[in-house]
Amino acid sequence: MANLKPKLAALFLALSGSYLASQAMPRENFWPLIFPAVALLLLSVKSISWAWAAGIGFVGGLAYYIFQIEWMSLYLGPVPLLALATLEAFFFALAAVASSFIWKRIEKPILLVSALATVFVTRELLATNFPYGGFPWSTLAQTQSDSPLNYFAYLGGETSISLLVAFGSAWFAVAISRPGQWLGSIAFVSATLIIGLLASPPTDAEAGKIRVAWAQGNANAGLFANPVRGSILQNHIDATKTITKAGERLDADVLVWPENAVDTNPLGSTRANQRIANLVDNELKVPLIFGTITERGERVYNSSILWKPQLGPVDWYDKKRPVPFAEYVPNRDFWYSLAPDLVGLISRGYSFGERDGIFELDKTDAGVLICFEIAIDSVARDLVAEGAEVIFSQTNNADFGHSDETYQQFAFAKLRAIETGRSIANVSTVGVSAAILPDGSVIDEVDTFTSIAKISELPLRSSLTPAFFFALPIKFLIVATALFLLGLAWRAKTQTSRDNQLSENEVDFE
Repeated sequence: MANLKPKLAALFLALSGSYLASQAMPRENFWPLIFPAVALLLLSVKSISWAWAAGIGFVGGLAYYIFQIEWMSLYLGPVPLLALATLEAFFFALAAVASSFIWKRIEKPILLVSALATVFVTRELLATNFPYGGFPWSTLAQTQSDSPLNYFAYLGGETSISLLVAFGSAWFAVAISRPGQWLGSIAFVSATLIIGLLASPPTDAEAGKIRVAWAQGNANAGLFANPVRGSILQNHIDATKTITKAGERLDADVLVWPENAVDTNPLGSTRANQRIANLVDNELKVPLIFGTITERGERVYNSSILWKPQLGPVDWYDKKRPVPFAEYVPNRDFWYSLAPDLVGLISRGYSFGERDGIFELDKTDAGVLICFEIAIDSVARDLVAEGAEVIFSQTNNADFGHSDETYQQFAFAKLRAIETGRSIANVSTVGVSAAILPDGSVIDEVDTFTSIAKISELPLRSSLTPAFFFALPIKFLIVATALFLLGLAWRAKTQTSRDNQLSENEVDFE
């Protein structure tokens, strides 16, 4: 029983850390909790064997994701949630084994802290990129969208925030186990917070301003919803009427509707085509950007369409990163053999888009992305590289009800605005919808599950942030540092074994 107590204590630390991490995420948003949360996860594997570390890490990782993304079960039940959490828990288990090894083999505090932090973030990078493009959720940075640390997204991208959080947390963990290190841990966290408070990304209108109208239709647009045909389009028309005046041009440069705002493809439906043409040509008299499902040949796309007055649809963007096991099923035959009932629910697989996400408007080039693409930094970075001076993020959160999902996604939108240095209009079917300035501050936010429209004046920016250049190299540097420090730990183990062998030989000789 005595031998079991340390394992039970380790399990308690891991589960406690995972729960605290969920409370640091939006909508709870108690962001300081992420530091003790990660510290507890690191401490949970400090004094146990690698085999137990793997088990504790796996259970801790399972809890980490289940606590944070329970909203996944709302439309497909608990099995997909458990399947995804189990997959991500394997990465946690690997990191836990590495961390346990590091605790035992690295003595110098700064090297120990660096190794623990970079290993934890390397796990995050693996989880957000593999397999099938990864699951870009539940990052440490996601908890910091409203904290002073969000400024560092401007300097080094989202991953730089995760690294700072992991570094501060690791220092706390080391300080708990070695009380003499408290001064260093407090100094590091305090310094990073102060820098964030004193600094702010620029928000001036380098290329002028644009008046963006946007509408949240409060539509029943879930993946498995079965609304009356055309009702979702009508919802967004009704919401738009809250900002229009009969016979007058809309007082904006463009109107943006969310993903899936038009539930009948206007490129294939005469009625839907006529309704939108009448709205744009006779009532709005400004371009309309909206989400719909399009078909070309045998392929189906999640698309965004730019519709201009008197010209009709002049450009479109197809989602480049559809969500695996939601919008398509990779290796369908294999997964169908394992879970035919679940895979059978996803009867239609969206194709991967290949067109750029730039829409040319009179005043500017706007970048467009769809739904979960806001969580993928490379998508937004590509839009900036292609010339986007403002970004429209169109999303449909109707599947996830009143859960935390939409607030967690909104956190990514704020981080992405800071990282790219671009204003973002985040427009959802049910919310959260809002306009975000390039420093992450929010204007014109509306309540969830309301039918409403707003007009926001946003600055246009053309300069590139430091993160545009450094975000990707920082990721490679973190992984390289983690591998290097693991190598040092292994070398320390090898050297210790040799020293022990020499000592035994000397004793034998005597």
